[in-house]
Amino acid sequence: MSTPIPAPETDAAKRVLPPKPKAAALVSLSFTLLLYLVELVDVILPGDLDQGGIHSRALSGLDGVLFAPVLHAGWSHLFANTVPVLVFSFLAMAAGIGRFALVTAIIWVVSGLGVWLIGPANGVTVGASGLAFGWLAYLLVRGIFNRAAGQILLAVVLLGVWSGMLAGLLPGNPGVSWQGHVFGALAGVLAAWLTSRTGKSRKAVPAAPGNLGV
Repeated sequence: MSTPIPAPETDAAKRVLPPKPKAAALVSLSFTLLLYLVELVDVILPGDLDQGGIHSRALSGLDGVLFAPVLHAGWSHLFANTVPVLVFSFLAMAAGIGRFALVTAIIWVVSGLGVWLIGPANGVTVGASGLAFGWLAYLLVRGIFNRAAGQILLAVVLLGVWSGMLAGLLPGNPGVSWQGHVFGALAGVLAAWLTSRTGKSRKAVPAAPGNLGV
């Protein structure tokens, strides 16, 4: 008599939408509300919270890497980032909250360090657009690394809808941190590659054989 082997579960890495959409939507909304709360506080308080952003190549401004994504240079700046942040963060949770947290951490740190290294001198960089570009790039390439047709199809749709964002990768637009966009996008590709390799390494570990008896 042999113990039946259960059917393999659906590969979480190849999901197109979050397995728990309500929880994912709550996380996306909560983060976006945090951005609005921070901007409201910045408007009310006499100080300038934006000075806590990234001061390029200044050791005293390196901590701005941690704070810059939640700071914005006014309401119009925040409004421009709102929809991309909501949509891309929600879709990036397809493999679960834990995977999303890892992807976001990679994008957050790499995009910030990139701005700190090559950002404009004598300026302060703030905004969540680096995260938005990172999540978008992650969503565009993860299907290639995961060999997931559904994710590739979604990437085509996203590219068609948000193709105008790609102009933000080019220098020359005053007041726009193309450095943050470029390093955010590179970080998104890096995150997709790293997480796909992590998933493959886990699959490579052989499962324990079932108990067999007569």
